[in-house]
Amino acid sequence: MIYIPTLHSFAMNNVFTGSEGNLRFRIVPKVVKLPGSKEVDMENSSIEAEYWYGKLCYEKSTVEGKEIFPMSDAGRTALQEWLDGKQTLPFGEGGPRSGG
Repeated sequence: MIYIPTLHSFAMNNVFTGSEGNLRFRIVPKVVKLPGSKEVDMENSSIEAEYWYGKLCYEKSTVEGKEIFPMSDAGRTALQEWLDGKQTLPFGEGGPRSGG
């Protein structure tokens, strides 16, 4: 199972990158503050995740998929399941690439 940080980490506007085998991913929070406050508006905030395969970093890779999830416990769980599913796709269907 791929590790995903806590919602608090995303609410603090922290970007998270990670890998599992040949799968690489980047998770970027889109934080919305409550009007006139420093508090995070969790209902209107979201988490955007992108993934790619290979050994190269984000800037030198071609992103193969992107999805936006709500910034909630259910959204975090859905994000984790979505990324976990990217590890098991068969070769040739957006799944792991061989190195040569």
